[in-house]
Amino acid sequence: MLKQISKELQSHMPFTILGALSGIFLIAIFQKIPTNYSYTIFYVLHPLHVVLSALVTAAMYKLHTCEYFGSKCLKGKCNLWILLIVGYVGSVGIATISDSVIPYIGESLLNMPNRGSHIGFIEKWWLVNPLAILGIIIAYFWSSTKFPHAGHVLISTWASLFHVIMAVGKPLYWFEYIVIFLFLFIAVWIPCCFSDIVFPLLFIKKNSKE
Repeated sequence: MLKQISKELQSHMPFTILGALSGIFLIAIFQKIPTNYSYTIFYVLHPLHVVLSALVTAAMYKLHTCEYFGSKCLKGKCNLWILLIVGYVGSVGIATISDSVIPYIGESLLNMPNRGSHIGFIEKWWLVNPLAILGIIIAYFWSSTKFPHAGHVLISTWASLFHVIMAVGKPLYWFEYIVIFLFLFIAVWIPCCFSDIVFPLLFIKKNSKE
């Protein structure tokens, strides 16, 4: 498990760096947009991140559950309740850390005037929670982890970014761009790899023959 975590973190590092750099480019352009605009954009990107995360996390659990029952996933071999728990916690819980909690820590460190936590599954519960369930349902019928994961990383970066943009409220100094870059990188690199890969595998039990 530790080898797999290390391998996944290394393989996702270059793409995450590019995503964080795209975030710095975007914040240089959009930092002066009104707070209500960035709030709206955040609540487009964050729910989209949640549905992609739910899809990938639940699909990872389902695919690995099926592995231990042969090459074909037989109906009833995937525990639906565990699938729901893994998909929901792995998406809503970890996406909240990635998009809201880690950016808020960075905003507090930089003493940004408009900083706020903006916990999506509470603040917009009627939007975020149903989309997490939708992602899980999609994963149950279409268990693919390849395309959604790449989208997940990029969408997560931009969701974290617009959380920061909401808080800016002042011109940024050069060193603040460096801090924002680091927090964007951390907010995506570890949580996304953990939710998409490590977290669902914690619930996999191999059969006695392995």
